[in-house]
Amino acid sequence: MADVHPSRTPERGRYARSFGAVAADYDRARPSYPDDAVGWLVGDRPARVLELGAGTGKLTERLVGRGHEVLATEPDAKMLRRLREQHAAPPTGLATAQAAAEQLPVANRSVDVVVAAQAAHWFDHERVLAEAARVLRPGGVLAWAWNIMDTRIPWVRRLRELIGSPAEVPPEPVAALTASELFGEVETAAFRFWHPLDRTSLAALVSSNSVVSLASEEQRAEILDRADALYDEYGRGPDGMLLPYLTHSYRATVLDTGPEPDDAGADPLGTDALLIDFR
Repeated sequence: MADVHPSRTPERGRYARSFGAVAADYDRARPSYPDDAVGWLVGDRPARVLELGAGTGKLTERLVGRGHEVLATEPDAKMLRRLREQHAAPPTGLATAQAAAEQLPVANRSVDVVVAAQAAHWFDHERVLAEAARVLRPGGVLAWAWNIMDTRIPWVRRLRELIGSPAEVPPEPVAALTASELFGEVETAAFRFWHPLDRTSLAALVSSNSVVSLASEEQRAEILDRADALYDEYGRGPDGMLLPYLTHSYRATVLDTGPEPDDAGADPLGTDALLIDFR
């Protein structure tokens, strides 16, 4: 498959909207995020965290588990439905809403951290950076993260090439954050982890890729056959395979140039002061 990330093509909108159709595979097979990466992105002290492009809740679950108050937004109804199914009785500290990152139903200066994992390359960067600066409190942090396969291992490189997964972090969102006058210096870190896969979950991982999901039925069948053959070659029986990833992480502190809070006298932890239409 072509080594061009779909977010860099004229059909980026079509690819970005493809994930709802494969939400179950995405949830079943995509990796989560290591604890040390999550701590680096949002801090260890309980905070109010606004998550953009939350998908099926891979990062959301880790954030809630660390005691943060999480406001998870996702534009795709099917992806968000899957996230909500994982939390049929939402735990304390979790709210969700169908919303695009470019137009957030969140009050000015009302959150401590804005974070997006595996999503920022789909955003309109200028609009999202402005929205993040608007909703962050003074001293608040914007954080991006991507899980990227560690292709220094030959069989991992073969898998990446098979499904068209990016070999590196899409450069545009990081470059936009670095150049923004709304945020300070961008800090970076990387965290290595291993994601276990069996034959079934490898097929689901492949199917959850946007390029594969939009391929023809014949093309998808061929790709899945090749993934199955790869598993036969490199799987380890009942132990499956361990797929190495690096979580590439970026964060920057908002500069104090945003608007005044919507209601300076409101309870800073009051949901009504923060949200317009969250569940």
